[in-house]
Amino acid sequence: MLTDTICEDDRWQEGGLERLAEMAAVATLTHLDLPAAEYEIAVLGCDDARIAVLNGDFRDKPKATNVLSWPSEDLAADVDGEVPDRPEPEDEDPHHLGDIALAWETCAREAADQGKPMEQHVTHLVVHGVLHLLGYDHMRDADATLMERLEVEILGNLGLPNPYGEDESPAGA
Repeated sequence: MLTDTICEDDRWQEGGLERLAEMAAVATLTHLDLPAAEYEIAVLGCDDARIAVLNGDFRDKPKATNVLSWPSEDLAADVDGEVPDRPEPEDEDPHHLGDIALAWETCAREAADQGKPMEQHVTHLVVHGVLHLLGYDHMRDADATLMERLEVEILGNLGLPNPYGEDESPAGA
């Protein structure tokens, strides 16, 4: 399996995070022509309190957020809108791309506010997080445009609708 999922909050287990994370991560790597069998990603399903601590510790923003990601290496592009370098496994063991954490309450609230099924929203956030692990970001307009386009394409391949309406902005991570 590409993903190793830990559910600190039982609601994630009941919500099928392990299945959703695997599906979304595999779809993301496949879309980018990266062989999923050569990589691994750790996924944490937690609550708002836990993600607020993580957000404070790692981003100096001690508040809850929907998804956080920690790439194992810096693959960011140097030029706006350029595709980041590709991660290269160095041996036969799967290459660890990094870690992703999702907060139940924030994700559930956002899904309800957007009138989306929780599974659909979580799938989008995992795709978003995996793209961050691969060096994509949304700090500059050109980078955000590229990242959003990839998210829409990947989710479309999964039969899911475009998560961005005219008034919606990218997920924070």
